[in-house]
Amino acid sequence: MIREPAAAPAPYSPESIGDLQGAERAAVLLLALGQEHGQQIWQQLDDEEVRLISVAMAKLGKIKSELIEKLMVEFVLDMGHAGAVVGNFDSTERLLQQFLPGDRVNVIMEEIRGPAGRNMWEKLSNVQEQVLANYLKNEYPQTIAVVLSKIKPEHTARVLAILPEDLALEVVNRMLRMESVQKEILEGLEQTLRLEFMSNLAKTQRRDAHEQMADIFNNFDRQTESRFMTSLEEHNRDAAEQIKTLMFTFEDLAQLDNAAAQTLLRHVDKDKLAIAMKGANETLREFFLSNMSSRAATMLRDDMEVMGPVRLRDVDDAQSQMVNLAKDLAAKGEIMISKNRGDEELIY
Repeated sequence: MIREPAAAPAPYSPESIGDLQGAERAAVLLLALGQEHGQQIWQQLDDEEVRLISVAMAKLGKIKSELIEKLMVEFVLDMGHAGAVVGNFDSTERLLQQFLPGDRVNVIMEEIRGPAGRNMWEKLSNVQEQVLANYLKNEYPQTIAVVLSKIKPEHTARVLAILPEDLALEVVNRMLRMESVQKEILEGLEQTLRLEFMSNLAKTQRRDAHEQMADIFNNFDRQTESRFMTSLEEHNRDAAEQIKTLMFTFEDLAQLDNAAAQTLLRHVDKDKLAIAMKGANETLREFFLSNMSSRAATMLRDDMEVMGPVRLRDVDDAQSQMVNLAKDLAAKGEIMISKNRGDEELIY
């Protein structure tokens, strides 16, 4: 007698946050973020974490939007409070100090926090030139010469341009006369840089939880951002206001100067620009049109005219791409962006 296969167990549908365990909470958050926004998180997980979250995800049934909002709000609040168990630089350092010598902990934490690079000289080449120049200007010219001879030439050029002229010329002369540096001296210099400079630099570069969350909110579509922000305002208005202050939005592009706006326009995809402008307010639309040639502005208006109705999701995507492009250009030093708050400029 042929028996019918056993029915698959009904999916689990949690009713409250308390019903969710660690892996289940992670699964819900990653499902809510989707492929585009969750990809970077998946890439940071090890095989066991991927397995546990995948198993939990497969067992989840329908998750109500109210539960997702509460879970996200709790996640934001946990990032801003020390009461929860949160893995971060500080907790990792405290744990390591319990069973490793202090100098060993410093080396490990510098590797974790420090600028990207396989060795000290690669890391120094990734330190912002103004920061490196401020540190080196208090060192002996010979020491500066050794350091600058070991990093990338283009970075050395930028640092020399910032140093006081007399000091920079002295360093150049010493670099011209420099012979091979003894291994012991080089190792000692690396150790000093690691313990005195890179470790302090890493401590000053720890990101505030609200700043991290502002980046996350920047990558939400408009409806998701509004939903989570509204819920967060109900639970912690101060945190919500701080996040809104740190966010750089599409509307903030109106604070670009004319040169920056024109640089951005040269890089943006013309089809995406038309869609983004379709959903822009009149002030921002006129700002960008005024920074285009008459012919280009006329073509953009025509494109918008014949485009017809555009889905809100497509507008959000095009506007987010413009914001991210502006940040990329700012990171390369090609433009400067701010939120028009006086001295509190956001430099990327």
